Amino acid sequence: MEQLKPSAPNSSPLTPLAFLDRAATVYAHVPSLVYNHTTFTWSLTRRRCLQLASSLSSLGIRRGSVVSVLAPNVPAMYELHFAVPFAGAILNNINTRLDARTVSVILRHANSRLVFVDCASRDLVLEALSLFPENQNQRPTLILITDETVEKEKAAPAVDNFLDTYEGLVSKGDPGFKWVLPNSEWDPMVLNYTSGTTSSPKGVVHCHRGTFIISVDTLIDWAVPKNPVYLWTLPMFHANGWSFPYGIAAVGGTNICVRKFDAEIVYSLIKRHHVTHMCGAPVVLNMLTNSPDNKPLEKPVQILTAGAPPPAAVLFRTEALGFVVSHGYGLTETGGLVVSCAWKGEWNKLPATERARLKARQGVRTAGMAEVDVVGPTGESVKRDGVSIGEVVMRGGCVMLGYLKDPSGTASCFKNGWFYTGDVGVMHEDGYLEIKDRSKDVIISGGENLSSVEVESVLYGHPAVNEAAVVARPHEYWGETPCAFVSLKREIKEKEKPTEKEIIEYCRDNMPHYMVPRTVIFKDELPKTSTGKIQKFVLRQIAKEMGSFTQSRI
Repeated sequence: MEQLKPSAPNSSPLTPLAFLDRAATVYAHVPSLVYNHTTFTWSLTRRRCLQLASSLSSLGIRRGSVVSVLAPNVPAMYELHFAVPFAGAILNNINTRLDARTVSVILRHANSRLVFVDCASRDLVLEALSLFPENQNQRPTLILITDETVEKEKAAPAVDNFLDTYEGLVSKGDPGFKWVLPNSEWDPMVLNYTSGTTSSPKGVVHCHRGTFIISVDTLIDWAVPKNPVYLWTLPMFHANGWSFPYGIAAVGGTNICVRKFDAEIVYSLIKRHHVTHMCGAPVVLNMLTNSPDNKPLEKPVQILTAGAPPPAAVLFRTEALGFVVSHGYGLTETGGLVVSCAWKGEWNKLPATERARLKARQGVRTAGMAEVDVVGPTGESVKRDGVSIGEVVMRGGCVMLGYLKDPSGTASCFKNGWFYTGDVGVMHEDGYLEIKDRSKDVIISGGENLSSVEVESVLYGHPAVNEAAVVARPHEYWGETPCAFVSLKREIKEKEKPTEKEIIEYCRDNMPHYMVPRTVIFKDELPKTSTGKIQKFVLRQIAKEMGSFTQSRI
């Protein structure tokens, strides 16, 4: 068999771009994109993506060019996931909630040749460009994505400084354009910047092969059938929407687009379009359950959650409404979810609270991942006892190529044949992973490592608590102690609002005393990234500025 080698017939590069070609044939007349009063079919979506890719090529966009996008979940954002790499370029989605300084840094770091800008982000991008150094010769070309729904509320945005509009480029393109196949499946396809919840954003590069694997892997693991109706509650600019722009094309689904998350609108869209699937961070689940419109669903809706360890209490409330929650774990560096809480039939016989506790665990590796483990400081696997803490490591085809222009950053997380995630977790006896914290969020009090996630999970069980986050506050005696930031549910009346003492007493009744927060700070809303992750670095700074806690005994 030694003479049998890879050859042209069996070595076509893996790329998720081909999903759209197939969808245009198999699902030609199936609705692909729905946004307000606009509906496209899969055949039309492919045609528009080819036309746009043609126009990009005419503008000088070539292999390796970086094309950036600042847009919410609108049809243009979806189409750009195919059109940009169709032209051979690398897609760079940028978080629309970043400040102008950060956007400017990203555009320069990525060396973006062209930027598609949603009309609502026009001023943000213009300010970002104004921050470019005066001696920087090359500045990206701007293309404006117009939207009549926004323009009705505000004056139509001026097109000064913009070369053309999105629809202008689509209309000028050639529908017979032959899209650019990658030379290798290892060619870069997307560039995503990390959320920066714990550090400065890094440019994560994924190739065609890795994006293909994560797209198919997620469909299999979540058991997504053909022709789902998928509601875009997860920002596409976050890790390419966990690969679902490509995955939904593979199964001929219908993408329901929505500019921003609003619980009332979400419930309305679920009912109107018979939504079957949606994704979101735990904060999305929390907003759905706390909405005045949280009536039980007429039909079950599959919802995949990740991005932060979900409190069991939130999972319980969400499923009580008729959502079928699946829980997974991944990072920007893996392009999507590579660990999932694979559900076992015998668990259905357990009480609801116990089911929610089990579902709050991150789970086991998906079929497309090679290995996932929890290791100690010297690289050895920790005991599978649900108690021994270590760092989560993994390897597999979904892991990024590396960080753009950051060889030291890449080397620091690629060690001993593993990708070191920076997340702290435990491995249970049954082989299921449970994330306990980010390494920077572990609180070391009197020599004990405290998981802020565990304390938060208890706080979410309080009937008045809407959001909770726990960080370290300096302590003269213990070194650090838990400091809880809490927002309360809106329907809680003033006279019913709990005091700091009452929250602490609730914690004392429901967790070991050494884990009980010494400080509770009430806020109307906790600071978050656009993907719903609470910005703990902001809260840590607040706790630090409060100074050292001086009480030495509980």
